[in-house]
Parts: sequence; structure tokens; C-alpha cells
Amino acid sequence: MPKHYTLIQLQSVADALRKGDVIAYPTEAVFGLGCDPHNRTAFERIFELKQRPATQGVLLIAADFTQLAHYVDMAKVPAGVLAQVRASWPGPFTWVFPRSAEVPEWVAGAHQGIALRVTAHDPAAALCRAFGGALVSTSANPHGQPPARDLAALETYFGDALDGVLDAPLGSATQPTTIRDALTGAIIRT
Repeated sequence: MPKHYTLIQLQSVADALRKGDVIAYPTEAVFGLGCDPHNRTAFERIFELKQRPATQGVLLIAADFTQLAHYVDMAKVPAGVLAQVRASWPGPFTWVFPRSAEVPEWVAGAHQGIALRVTAHDPAAALCRAFGGALVSTSANPHGQPPARDLAALETYFGDALDGVLDAPLGSATQPTTIRDALTGAIIRT
């Protein structure tokens, strides 16, 4: 059984993430699998757990825009577009931006952009603050299965293969966030 952490133990979760652990944590609607986006070994473990093709990218979640700004190629983003996106945050809105050289190739997969969200979900934001940066956020489920919405589903899907679980409530959303292209507004995933 993976180690269960409470919100009081956020610094311990952040330390575990820094050493390369894969942690399940609550988001707005479902549990997500997270790791340090710059730790390729941890990232590859997430894809193994999910049985997901490596060409599919993941999004990064953060507590505030300063944790994400260096991942965006700002020269390609008009100021008005950036202002509109930032006005939607924090909130359940994921936007795909042109990516900067700071984005590890494995995080983006075969995609040219990077999907980013500043979460309004307090436990997820608190985890990003404790970690000191953005985290990988991908739904906690094997590829093709429904995302885990409770601890029992996490146990069924992953058993003790996870390093830890942040045991805190999910947000009130019923579906994972919509993903939109920041430059065009086009919906990529509903």
C-alpha cells in the first residue's frame, strides 16, 4: 500500500516528489498522478503506470502563474491573449501555449505546445506551493479507463505501485478540465 499523506504533511509530500516519487493527489474533479516534470525517471514511471503511449503529453499544474511562466514562449503569445488566459486563473481552465526550451521533451510528447493550468483547487495548489513549482498532472487511471475519483479506485488501478497518495478531498467539478488552445481559443479536449 502506498504511503498516505494528509494536508498537514505537505512538506513530506514535496520532499518525496523532489526525490523522484510518483504521487496521486486530488484535483478539481479527479485524482491526478504527479511528479517533478524535470525528473525523467519519475515521469516514465507515470506512463508505465498508465500504460499510455509516450507520444502523448501531459499538462502541468501550478499554484500561480509565476510557477508556469518560464514554460511559455512569451515571444509567441500576444499580450492580450496572455491577459485573457491569466484572467481565467486560478480556475478549472487548461490552456495550451507555445512552449519554451524549459519544457522537457518528454513532458510535451509529440506536441508543439504545453498544456498549463493554475489551479483553484486548494489541496493541489498547496502541494505546488510546498513543492516550489509546477507538477505533472495527468488523470490517475490506466489508459482507456475512467479517472479515479476516490481512494478505492486508486487502489484497484495501482495497488502499491504508487509511492504515495495525498489523501484530501476532490474539488466539486464532475469532469476533468476543458483544454483550449491559448492562441486560438479552440477546444482541444472537453
